[in-house]
Amino acid sequence: MIRFEQVSVSYDGAAGPSVRGVDLVVPEGELTLLVGPSGVGKSTLLGTVSGLVPHFTGGTLRGRVTVAGRDTRTHRPRELADVVGTVGQDPLAHFVTDVVEDELAYGMESLGLPPAVMRRRVEETLDLLGLNELRDRPITTLSGGQQQRVAIGSVLTTHPKVLVLDEPTSALDPAAAEEVLAVLQRLVHDLGTTVLMAEHRLERVVQYADRVLLLPARGAAPVLGSPAEVMALSPVHPPVVALGRLAGWSPLPLSVRDARRRAAPLRTRLTPAAGSVPGDPVPPLAAPARAAASRALPGPGGGAPGNGAAPGLFARLLRRGKPHPAEPAAGDTARVRNLGVRRDSRQVLHGIDLTVAPGETIALMGRNGAGKSTLLSALVGTLAPTTGEVTVGGRTPHRTPPPEMVRRVGLVPQEPRDLLYADTVAAECAAADSDAGAPPGTCRDLVSELLPGVVDETHPRDLSEGQRLALALALVLTGRPALLLLDEPTRGLDYAAKARLVEVLRALAAEGHAVVLATHDVELAAELADRVVILAGGEVVADGPTAEVVVSSPAFAPQVAKVLAPGKWLTVGQVTRALDAAGAGGTAS
Repeated sequence: MIRFEQVSVSYDGAAGPSVRGVDLVVPEGELTLLVGPSGVGKSTLLGTVSGLVPHFTGGTLRGRVTVAGRDTRTHRPRELADVVGTVGQDPLAHFVTDVVEDELAYGMESLGLPPAVMRRRVEETLDLLGLNELRDRPITTLSGGQQQRVAIGSVLTTHPKVLVLDEPTSALDPAAAEEVLAVLQRLVHDLGTTVLMAEHRLERVVQYADRVLLLPARGAAPVLGSPAEVMALSPVHPPVVALGRLAGWSPLPLSVRDARRRAAPLRTRLTPAAGSVPGDPVPPLAAPARAAASRALPGPGGGAPGNGAAPGLFARLLRRGKPHPAEPAAGDTARVRNLGVRRDSRQVLHGIDLTVAPGETIALMGRNGAGKSTLLSALVGTLAPTTGEVTVGGRTPHRTPPPEMVRRVGLVPQEPRDLLYADTVAAECAAADSDAGAPPGTCRDLVSELLPGVVDETHPRDLSEGQRLALALALVLTGRPALLLLDEPTRGLDYAAKARLVEVLRALAAEGHAVVLATHDVELAAELADRVVILAGGEVVADGPTAEVVVSSPAFAPQVAKVLAPGKWLTVGQVTRALDAAGAGGTAS
């Protein structure tokens, strides 16, 4: 169905090709998962299938890509629209109309389908993706995850033979992601649709894939094989695969179900640890992120860090030359009391009570549209409360001039492009240093840690979605706000970039900064958060220590917790430390 023949893509001014030497066939009626670190060319390769590369993005395409016999070099995207349906990383860039139902119908109108067919397919898609209650809503009023479902639905209505999806579950809550993946699996199995999908959250999708296509590095030759074969050598892999590698299982498990069937010996080996790791200040059930951070930071006087960990570069950067070091306000960093927010005619939040302490990391979780982003907007001051009150650092955010709030609170939004307006990375950093009153070079040092290898002259629009997010994070961190807010911070990040982000946030928390992140990434919450607050219908329905909240929820439990239940382990790192502490040798069979 899709044939790549010695395909390479290069852009003017780039050091080398974004994609090189791709020569393979994606057969009809299979789901092929495209994986690899951030910035290796996954989106570029997907663009060659839809014709967006090179007809829309520019650049030079060498070799040939054919889809259902059509050469994408000679067929522009509009001439492939009846065969290929595409959903990119940014749903907002995908929309043409203003209302959900109109957006679902637009592609069919463009293809000239009869009105009766259009009506039937719109109704089917609304039901398939759980969008019926949103059918008359303006798209701009939807949450990021709801917008992503609408974008996926708008291509499903045209019944394309090939679906090209770039991070289709990145903004979806766990339940919505499962619904979307179930729909894709049904299209593949029942209708013979060919799906080529790039995704970083492999814990959600790898078990559904027929084959995996790995791009190991920028310009490197791709590797195509079965999911188990590729995961055995891939630099990016989900926690269940990392657990399988640690335990020595062969073949490696791809799903929680596979791992649970083989986990009994590993549970036995963990039993002597009794849920705690000698030398850790608290059991892994409730290990706070700041305690982990303190072990990773240099000891007193700049000496060796505790427990033999290497001092993080980011921690040193945060301590370097600050004219106005951020000091958390006495008492709570932020306080929300009986908060209610109305947007248009809808009550989005009501009765919210929340306290954020210095050095605390809180994960806001809940289904799409629950009010997480609205709560962050109220904390940063871009939305005024309808009822109740919000204070951050002793100030009321929506009534305080932004220059006075820059060191009290900073928000990295779900769409990082909202913070990016300059033509180069260097210009963005210079502006951030100036706005924050930081020494020149402060922001650039942060960018170098988060985005190694990105040169000053790079235009932000030429970065991948994950790289743009990392750049936006560096801009906000330049001001060293006492309260850092992040909206879906791991969207578009691979596992290595996520690990760097965790190090950054742990270092900030260890210095007394509070962190509140709205996320659907249960693995991030398990790794980082002290507390988890779950929102539903604009209300707080759960608020407590991370392990107590996530382990009790099938939707929000991380993979390791599901595999090792009823044990209280949340991450592969905790299991590794427990095995090391227990002196267990060999491998679990």
